[in-house]
Amino acid sequence: MAKKETDPKAAKAAAKAEKAKKGGLKKYLKDLKSELKKVVWPSRKQVINNSGVVITVMGIMGLFLFAIDTGLAAVIKAVLSIGS
Repeated sequence: MAKKETDPKAAKAAAKAEKAKKGGLKKYLKDLKSELKKVVWPSRKQVINNSGVVITVMGIMGLFLFAIDTGLAAVIKAVLSIGS
């Protein structure tokens, strides 16, 4: 009689799929609820403060990039006008 050969990777995948079916949606929602209880939510004051910092840094970076872009455009225009 020939022995039935089993692929170890296929066996692991089947076991993993079987294990995933056991929990299902109910287990997922239960775990989700427990994880959300662990979250430390920032206060309204912290959110407003952090948003202000982000908006300020974005404005400064925007002005910086605008200055770099304008300067490089002027340099390129000057270099290209030398040949004319």
